[in-house]
Amino acid sequence: MAKATIRSSTGAVITVEGNEEEVSKIISAYERTSVVGQAKKAIARSKATKRDDKRREGAGDLVVGLREAGFFDKPKGLGEISDALEEKGFLYPTTTLSGVVLGLVKKKELGRKKVEGRWVYGK
Repeated sequence: MAKATIRSSTGAVITVEGNEEEVSKIISAYERTSVVGQAKKAIARSKATKRDDKRREGAGDLVVGLREAGFFDKPKGLGEISDALEEKGFLYPTTTLSGVVLGLVKKKELGRKKVEGRWVYGK
């Protein structure tokens, strides 16, 4: 009668007894599942890394990018911000941008003041 002892990655000790064919089949099955488990973990890590790499920029990130590029050296209105983003291929209506830009003002990423009855944004 054949006998085999397997120590798992968790530390569990498995003892298998039977004829050589039975023991061989059980060991092969255990090794396959172990390899599949390791492969699944590697794939999950790879997907998590790719997800982080493909993170999409939101409207706030795009507006901050405009600020860093010097767009707000002179105060700009929401329409001008919308037009600048549209030139870069991003379509955001001014109604969406108003909340985004106000959030950036609250975070002190942008400043704002009222000029001739309308809000303008700058550094």
